[in-house]
Amino acid sequence: MLAIDNIMLSYGAATVLRGVSLTATPGKVTCVLGRNGVGKTSLLRALVGQQPISGGRITFDSRDMSSLKPYERARHGISLVPQGREIFPLLTVEENLRTGFAPLPRRERNIPDDVFSLFPVLQSMLGRRGGDLSGGQQQQLAIGRALVMRPKVLLLDEPTEGIQPSIIKDIGRAITYLRMRGDIAIVLVEQYLDFACELGDDFIVMDRGMVKFACDRAALDPSEIGRQMAL
Repeated sequence: MLAIDNIMLSYGAATVLRGVSLTATPGKVTCVLGRNGVGKTSLLRALVGQQPISGGRITFDSRDMSSLKPYERARHGISLVPQGREIFPLLTVEENLRTGFAPLPRRERNIPDDVFSLFPVLQSMLGRRGGDLSGGQQQQLAIGRALVMRPKVLLLDEPTEGIQPSIIKDIGRAITYLRMRGDIAIVLVEQYLDFACELGDDFIVMDRGMVKFACDRAALDPSEIGRQMAL
């Protein structure tokens, strides 16, 4: 289980996370919702170690990860699909996928079958450059690259942003499959409320760097979440 306890994060004099807490457990999707600029992406950056926290604690399977470098967290199984995808445009699809080998021991450096069963288009485009793919195909490639790392925690930063509806459905099916596998904890940062409500098990709404609303699926009221996001 990934546990975030009262973390703080600042950029210079500006505090962007103010005592944020949440948990993510294998077999569940934790949705982080809120408007632009409320700290959602900063939260994910803190989780993977791209930004150091100034207070609180991040633990994974009871081990304190707060001071570990990004590559050390990746070796422990924390993987990020960043906003904007950040694939390598001049590398082929296969080469992009193989960049996910970096944190793995040599014996595990192969592309899992799940990548191609979830996103068959990638297998048919292995020799094409990443920059030649459509935005939706690049998003599938970014998720596939994260899955190559055999993640125990998968962080998704707005995977539906700017994506055509058909590929949003493909991504939704992939998340559902990964959740049902039961061995990956998924944190989904999203503004598309219907998508989040369809997939999520636990929900938090952020505002001004803080969690202002939280519920689980049993207490889910999409209209209330929408109202909280709009306030």
